[in-house]
Amino acid sequence: MRVAFYAPLKPPDHPVPSGDRRVARLLVQALCHAGHDVFIASRLRSYDGTGDPIRQVRLARIGTRIADRLLRRWQHDPATAPDLWVTYHLYYKAPDWLGPTVSAALRIPYVVAEASHAAKRAAGPWQISHRAVETALCRTDLVFGLNPADRAGVLPFLRRPESWAVLPPFLDARNYRSADMPPTSSTTPRLITVAMMRPGDKLASYRVLAAALVTLLDLPWSLDIIGDGPVRPEIEQILMPLEARVAYHGTLDDAGVAQALARADLFLWPAINEAFGMALLEAQASGLPVIAGASGGVAGIIADGETGLLVPPGDIGAFAAAARRLIRDQAVRRAMGIAARTRVKREHDLPVAAERLARAIGSLGRTSAA
Repeated sequence: MRVAFYAPLKPPDHPVPSGDRRVARLLVQALCHAGHDVFIASRLRSYDGTGDPIRQVRLARIGTRIADRLLRRWQHDPATAPDLWVTYHLYYKAPDWLGPTVSAALRIPYVVAEASHAAKRAAGPWQISHRAVETALCRTDLVFGLNPADRAGVLPFLRRPESWAVLPPFLDARNYRSADMPPTSSTTPRLITVAMMRPGDKLASYRVLAAALVTLLDLPWSLDIIGDGPVRPEIEQILMPLEARVAYHGTLDDAGVAQALARADLFLWPAINEAFGMALLEAQASGLPVIAGASGGVAGIIADGETGLLVPPGDIGAFAAAARRLIRDQAVRRAMGIAARTRVKREHDLPVAAERLARAIGSLGRTSAA
């Protein structure tokens, strides 16, 4: 099929790296792997981070104009029109003002990968965007759920319960070291964190990380931090008591992150309010056990006690205890790392995701969009 791909939060070719951009790129890659001809339908960013109704109305108008322009183009040249529309990451801050209109006009299936519905936004400053999300969900032929926590909120808006299809987060495991590589260190475990330095939940997670590690100074370890952002000075201040053990590497490209993970022994991230966390999956693909907070869909990608350890989100004591256990026990780290790599290959590798996508999309065919 010819597939129109749209990511209203951030297009896959956006210059600023993020987990969202990473997942968008992987979805395009998986769709291509499944044999589809994929193109970016639009680069309109419908994101409203402040709850500004005026901005939401303006974005809706821009979206309507773009949708009309796309339809005129494809009506003039039907051979270039898509057979399927796929929108990635639909939620109240970044609604889809294009896909429902275009897919209905062209009578093609409308598919969403990762959607969430926040009922509490119905009467707040995002109510315009919130209603747009509800409208889009009601017109959706298929939703791929990357985060199991989203299912309960989305399902009531779908025309059929079977329109929800599970798609576990995935990556291309070939880009990461194999599980049969020897341990990277023996006497001083290298811990690693990969996370952007943004206010809010990321900063809160860094606070938990620092508070936990300061209780572990009686053990030998070092910490590599991959990531950067506007609150880096504040994070460096928080981690000042650990300064002698911490190395900051800033933002790295995908290859750089993979190389850094290959040198590490244990991945740490408190994951406060994390949807699922691509970095957690990358670490496991690199043969690393992961210690994380059990937020959102994190438990769906980390098998507690098998590929890592999960703790209550924000629980500093539990996080520190889990870290202490794995820092001290190289044999357990090694066993968990091998199990993590094996599980990623079995359940979260790109070819597996491509097969899931192909199977679900193949059951749709062309449809009359409501």
